Amino acid sequence: MTQAAIAIDQLCKTYAGGKRALDGVSLEVPRGTIFGLLGPNGAGKSTLINILAGLVNKTSGTASIWGFDIDQHPRNAKASIGIVNQEITFDPFFTPVEMLEIYAGLYGVPKKERRSMELLRAVHLEDKANAYARTLSGGMKRRLMVAKAMVHSPPVLVLDEPTAGVDIELRQQLWTYVRRLNAEGVTVVLTTHYLEEAEELCDRIAIINGGRVIANEPTRELVGKAQEKIVAVTVDRDVAEVPQNACFQKIQLKGARTLEITYAKDRVNAGEVLGAVTANGYGIVDVSTKEADLEDVFLNLTRAANAG
Repeated sequence: MTQAAIAIDQLCKTYAGGKRALDGVSLEVPRGTIFGLLGPNGAGKSTLINILAGLVNKTSGTASIWGFDIDQHPRNAKASIGIVNQEITFDPFFTPVEMLEIYAGLYGVPKKERRSMELLRAVHLEDKANAYARTLSGGMKRRLMVAKAMVHSPPVLVLDEPTAGVDIELRQQLWTYVRRLNAEGVTVVLTTHYLEEAEELCDRIAIINGGRVIANEPTRELVGKAQEKIVAVTVDRDVAEVPQNACFQKIQLKGARTLEITYAKDRVNAGEVLGAVTANGYGIVDVSTKEADLEDVFLNLTRAANAG
């Protein structure tokens, strides 16, 4: 059995009419990780998730979940994954506890092994167990969908934009629960538009653009790819005229004595930047750097892919 929680090889999907949503996607999600799947709208993320869920048929390529090929062992593959879709979908006339019981039954979970109240407690909905689902707020409904995805205790949980439209407090509660599941051994795949969220939570991140994987690396290494670096230099006297130098990509005056300089770290180093400032006759009093974040990398990679 493969060690990957999800293994995808040369996956393609072309819809009727010729739109190619996935163009030879290959990636592996290591077991036990929180894996980020990022990309602009229309990049192919939802198509990929819907293929894993069995809702969309692939055109070609292979995909397996927890070692089970989705074509050869569809029941085992489906039993190995829980998916929280972007759209909130459930019958509004059932109470949360009834809904979880029904879904557990659909997955063949014996009554004595069902964990409906435990799951509601975990997502802070125990007090709403017997309220009609239609009376729940948007944030509560989203948390109920996470509980619904976990009724059969799958080893893999996919969260497709789980915090869209959820307030900060509920978002933090959701991430606390996701981290707990991950600590218990559940592999989590996350798509999100909140890049700071992905940077904080994910061990590894793949970026999809135009139906292709344009990056797939450990989060720290990916963030390290940002080529732009910003250094704030405080000098010993008021700046009358902003100095210019070929090693500066951009330079701005922030206050009377602070220069904010952007440079490409693959071409020059911080020492050269500071040397260019002192060469203009300024003494350096203080230096601070701003590290690039995932947003910088994401924009640079998707821009480069689109340009190509």
